[in-house]
Amino acid sequence: MGMTIMEKILARASGRSRTSPGDMVVVDVDTVVLYDGNFFPAYWRDIKSVAKPDNVVVVYDHRAPAPDQYCARAHSVGRAFVEKFGIKRFHDIGYDQGIAHVIVAERAYALPGTVLVCSDSHAGSAGALNCAARGTGGPDVIYALTKGSTWYRVCETIRYDLVGRLRHGVTPKDLFLHIAGIYGNHSNYNVEFGGPALASLSIDERRTLATMGTELNAEFTIFEADGILDTYLRARTDRPYQTYNPDPNAVYADRRQLDLGAIEPLVALPDRVIDNSVKVGDVADVFIQQAFIGSCANGNLYDLQIAAEVVAGRRVAAGVRFLVTPGSQEVYRQALKAGYIETLMAAGAVVTNATCGACQGGHMGVIGPNEVCITASTRNFKGRMGDPSASVYMASPATVAASALTGRVTHPGEFISMERAG
Repeated sequence: MGMTIMEKILARASGRSRTSPGDMVVVDVDTVVLYDGNFFPAYWRDIKSVAKPDNVVVVYDHRAPAPDQYCARAHSVGRAFVEKFGIKRFHDIGYDQGIAHVIVAERAYALPGTVLVCSDSHAGSAGALNCAARGTGGPDVIYALTKGSTWYRVCETIRYDLVGRLRHGVTPKDLFLHIAGIYGNHSNYNVEFGGPALASLSIDERRTLATMGTELNAEFTIFEADGILDTYLRARTDRPYQTYNPDPNAVYADRRQLDLGAIEPLVALPDRVIDNSVKVGDVADVFIQQAFIGSCANGNLYDLQIAAEVVAGRRVAAGVRFLVTPGSQEVYRQALKAGYIETLMAAGAVVTNATCGACQGGHMGVIGPNEVCITASTRNFKGRMGDPSASVYMASPATVAASALTGRVTHPGEFISMERAG
């Protein structure tokens, strides 16, 4: 009986020849990621030792730059920790700034076959890099930081075989909303993506799906390794790595085929993601006050590119705040060079520095009482982005940009051709 990708990686990390669903394994941790939220007094304790300082990444992203004195103190605590233990992979405010999960990919801190832990729930983003990555509780991260290990229960895997090709203007966020709407909750399962259409998705597009695996309640989300991944990593690191793909006779809890060409723009209604997706036209009468594009899921260059295409030569509707937050300063620089930032700003968008920003309701886009926001970010939970009486609809960056132009939830096909790409 063969193994899935996750069964193979957890076997390697735990020193076993194989693992099976139901096994409890203690694994060596290859990368520990800390973010500014870890250094708040409610969570941080004085650390006496770090198992592997060279394996630690520290990124300021949730509230960056610091919006208040409380956050500024946390940043100071983090800087002292970095200095004390000689942490080299530190991303403070400035040139190397960005959202942790975007930085992890850009710098190839996550490598195939390795184990990464972070207390931010969307750490599974690195699964697009063939890495076993997931969010854990704060105490588990501190244990991994100081002891170099953690433990997992090996879960069954649901496999998605991708075929076809996404139409222009249809994005991996729409594919996620399709999965969440049709297949619902994936609790206690790993999710594995592969198939012939994988080659049509860039690493950043795969990261959107891997990031949103958290919102399926998946344990781990993992992608097959291929030449596209190898090219991406070799441009960013000279460290050795070993990729992992499933055995031909791997056993899955379920195996599902997804035709990318059949996916259409979708919207998640407010307050939950699972079993809550509808066609854009079903909510076209919903008016908005804010539109947001950003986060670890949708702050990538291709997200800004499609948004700029939608709004090019047009203006944001009166009464709508259109906020765009790149996932990293490197994405920002690339978008500047490509002209996307100029196009977005000419349309009336406010482009912020790289940060989590409005996604987690900390700053730079908090929504007020009874307001409606359409977001291309990670969550639409009640109170997530601001006042609990507000409504948050989740959609792709193309749909969000189109909605910003009309002031209501709008299909991107009103502004761009939806013909099949390629």
